[in-house]
Amino acid sequence: AGVLLFAERPEWIKPQFIVKAICYPGNDIHTTRYLDTEDFTGPLRKQYDGALAFILRNLPKVQADQDVNAPGRLEIPQIVFEELLVNALIHRDYLISAPIRIFIFDNRIEIISPGTLPNNLTIEKIRTGNSNIRNPILASFVAKNILPYRGLGSGIRRALEAWPDIDFVDDRDGGTFIAIVQRKKGQAPPSDAPLSKNKGAKKGLKRHATAADAPLSDLQTQILALIRQKATISYNELASVTGKDRSTVRRNVGKLKDMGLLRRVGSKKTGYWEVL
Repeated sequence: AGVLLFAERPEWIKPQFIVKAICYPGNDIHTTRYLDTEDFTGPLRKQYDGALAFILRNLPKVQADQDVNAPGRLEIPQIVFEELLVNALIHRDYLISAPIRIFIFDNRIEIISPGTLPNNLTIEKIRTGNSNIRNPILASFVAKNILPYRGLGSGIRRALEAWPDIDFVDDRDGGTFIAIVQRKKGQAPPSDAPLSKNKGAKKGLKRHATAADAPLSDLQTQILALIRQKATISYNELASVTGKDRSTVRRNVGKLKDMGLLRRVGSKKTGYWEVL
């Protein structure tokens, strides 16, 4: 807590103390194309301010019920991201060596926190305002106006009141908690034709897995896409691009092999992956 709150460069001591944000065209993760990207380091407040500014600059303003000369309103209320970012920064698992990640797509915005819901918490419980503090010392300092913290257990409810179209995923397999803010249809700019092919490829992967009675997770879909682009990609490279730790990547690669979707050809050092 002290490093996060008072160190000028906490990421020098703990590299996982960082927020990574990227805005993609279309609705899928791409390995080579993006619209905007930035990493946010430094004390907790600096990370929060930077991440919030990134989201807001990538959200369009809409006319809504205002006249034509009005400056417009944000597509999604700012308080939604204030609450979700505070929740991510306070309640993430800092023992997991992975950053908080923000993905902005045409149809949604994802805030991915390392660590699943602690103890007996469930998504249903947090929706009703229940809370279980993972980092009590950090939370006690944040409550002293270091971040816009408005009360224990109330942040998720406040975000839902401002924008009900938010989904939550407690990903026990990937070791993450994901808040998915759905965007209104037609508000975001359309994707171009080449990127729509990538979207179709991703859907094809999911259909393949469904046929085998084992639906792919987003991480597994991303791993297959990366391997298709570079058959010799290493576990370390997969971990770096996906933002997961190496053991999580290895575990999911093993599952893909068990599902008959992936195999290793040749030795560990000189071989390559083959998507089946």
